[in-house]
Amino acid sequence: MKISWFKKVISPDVGAELAGYGPHDVSVTKLDDLYATGLLMDDGEKKVLLVSFDLLGLDASFIRGIRKFYAASLGMEENAVMLTCTHTHTGPHSRTINEGRKNILNVPYLERLEKVLRDSVKDLADPRPCEAFYYSAYCDENRNRRYVTADNRGSFTPHRREVISICEATHFADKELGMVFFFDPKTGNPLYGIGNFAAHPLAGHAPGIGGLRISADYPGAFRDYVLAETGAEAMFITGAAGDMVPKEDELGSDAIRSMGVRLGKAFIGGMIDAQRNPGRFHIAEPKLGSTSRIFRVPFREQFRRNPELLPESYLGSDCSELEIQCVSIGDVCFVGVPGELCSELGQEIKWHSPFRRTFIAYNSTAYFSYMCPANFLVQGGYEANNQRFAAEGGLVLLNTAWEAMRELRESVFPSAGEKYPDGNFGPVVNIPPNR
Repeated sequence: MKISWFKKVISPDVGAELAGYGPHDVSVTKLDDLYATGLLMDDGEKKVLLVSFDLLGLDASFIRGIRKFYAASLGMEENAVMLTCTHTHTGPHSRTINEGRKNILNVPYLERLEKVLRDSVKDLADPRPCEAFYYSAYCDENRNRRYVTADNRGSFTPHRREVISICEATHFADKELGMVFFFDPKTGNPLYGIGNFAAHPLAGHAPGIGGLRISADYPGAFRDYVLAETGAEAMFITGAAGDMVPKEDELGSDAIRSMGVRLGKAFIGGMIDAQRNPGRFHIAEPKLGSTSRIFRVPFREQFRRNPELLPESYLGSDCSELEIQCVSIGDVCFVGVPGELCSELGQEIKWHSPFRRTFIAYNSTAYFSYMCPANFLVQGGYEANNQRFAAEGGLVLLNTAWEAMRELRESVFPSAGEKYPDGNFGPVVNIPPNR
């Protein structure tokens, strides 16, 4: 395995409208820079490129164009280029939304972004050998923002903060911090890391000026802490955060720093344990893989051909055509989803995955708003109200992801006889030794 990487500033100018809570929130200052971070991996036979943006989301058409550009420039397959957005709300309007019938997409910003990405290719020209490891840890830094009552009705806790403590005690939250590390094979020093966690980057979006500052929010603080303490650059990939928020959501810059540092500490702890237990966490066969699949589901009735609710590109059909993308590093898989996947569906993908570890990549193949389990549409609430496709869409998405993951793992590690997974008949109580 060899890797190379880039880190490019992609901050808009102060005065740009921000894509957070309102279509015309104008930035008045910059708290910290936004970045595009890219990691190119090469196993000698195949290349995979991951690029994470400190942006709310990107349109499918822009994503396809960038994937095509990187594939042609780097000599790789388009489905091996995975883009993902952290979903910071204090960045520019980088995806199409309609305010009535007015498109407020920041086209000049996207033109600048495209130039930055084209310039990034030269930074990938000098790959370095590495050893790859993975890890997973429980991090109690998020909570579900949906409170569901006894009669199965959904309520949005950002508008009812007095029920947060009840919601924390009773509602599901994906608290896995997923990690992939790359170490120098000669010195053992960390070269690069990927962190994956499910929470809206809304720690700093305080009332007033807090929501008008350009900021990467806690993903930026996480990267800064890892770099300062280890010397290694890091990428942050948001997980299935559709209904996940930081425990200290909307409380300002201190909440940004404290969450970023706590995740960074957990990340460094995982780095230590992974390296000291290579028999368990070393990716011994770091083969790379990639695939993608299209799935189709009908729009909900109120969205269908409605220019008040759908961008123009979706108005010509009664069905949405969306993409699931998977890239793998050894027995670790990243599943790219086309919007704001709720954590329950993300967890289902993890539960059904044939890979040793599976992590979700948020807003990866498109920005298609919220994607919920079917019963959310019975409950109502913010996420359900904004879901564009019909109730069965979540299950179709899940099945498409399962088929893509199984196909991918079989192509990278062909199994003999019965297909993986079905091969672990070890002891009932299993604490693996370091071997």
